[in-house]
Amino acid sequence: MRVALALGQRGLGRVAPNPAVGCVLVKDGHAVGRGWTQPGGRPHAETEALRRAGAAAKGATAYVSLEPCSHTGKTGPCSTALIEAGVERVVVAMIDPDSRVAGGGIAALEAAGISVTVGVLEREAQRLNHGFILSRMQHRPMVTLKLATTLDGKIATASGESRWITGPEARLDAHLLRMTHDAILVGIGTALVDDPALTCRLPGIEIQSLRVVLDGQGRLPQSAKLCDGTVPTLQIVAQDCVSTAPKGVTRLAVPRDENGLCVSAILSALADRGITRVMVEGGGQIAASFLRADYVDQIVWYRAGLVLGADARPGIGDLSISALVDAARFDPVSSRALGLDRVDRFLKKL
Repeated sequence: MRVALALGQRGLGRVAPNPAVGCVLVKDGHAVGRGWTQPGGRPHAETEALRRAGAAAKGATAYVSLEPCSHTGKTGPCSTALIEAGVERVVVAMIDPDSRVAGGGIAALEAAGISVTVGVLEREAQRLNHGFILSRMQHRPMVTLKLATTLDGKIATASGESRWITGPEARLDAHLLRMTHDAILVGIGTALVDDPALTCRLPGIEIQSLRVVLDGQGRLPQSAKLCDGTVPTLQIVAQDCVSTAPKGVTRLAVPRDENGLCVSAILSALADRGITRVMVEGGGQIAASFLRADYVDQIVWYRAGLVLGADARPGIGDLSISALVDAARFDPVSSRALGLDRVDRFLKKL
């Protein structure tokens, strides 16, 4: 099952709105087929593993990180494919939260006389597809807040200089992180000051994440890299915005609340577009707005050995917290060195 989960991870950022699933077929102590959800969401992991196994799938045990589907969409049900291939046993990490499946795949397998075991490494599977689960259960994507700061949490000097706080190893790792998300989001302040491309600039990357800019007043200029037309860009503005959208950019209006653009409306709109994983990259006010709304599920924090002081620009804006009990809390899950920098990952408890 750990192998199946590792295979499923390959699909993160490439398979939305589908889940990222891995499957391993084992027979006589040997893996005879393996598969993972392919870019665009199809073929599914099970059919890929069956294709690679061929006739060896008959009598095998299938380890699948998510319940095999039981409904017919653009492809046939994976549960049917496993039955027709003569698989003898199926081990499933977690039940599919999609109402079109939700136990139906397991029921179909058992009705065909196949032994089914459920719940192996369930928590790990839930972490892998947390974005998919949220999209089905709460109609929103998973949110990763990515920060690249000094030791004292600053993202730029008082004058706005920010390139580069972290070193090349950390920046490369951040591109790998982008690759695992369906959308990359920044605020208009970051878009105007840094003029980011928000692309994953790694060799061999063909599928790019949706670029999203929160721009209440519609100030994004046509000259911005986000308007270059090379990668889809979504400009989210306030409902009362009267400016014209730049060419090559899709515009979406959402309501305001007391803190600016309504975060829940933003996330719901992204879920409508099939986004299951969104990475929030900046700036400080955008980070604060997602934290205030309690919609940050993961923090990935790159830190350089620099100190800029109180007058520098913070990575997280004002949260108006007066008591520790009101603080957002996250569990540390990993920490590693990247050249002269470090990256720490924190998760909100499920």
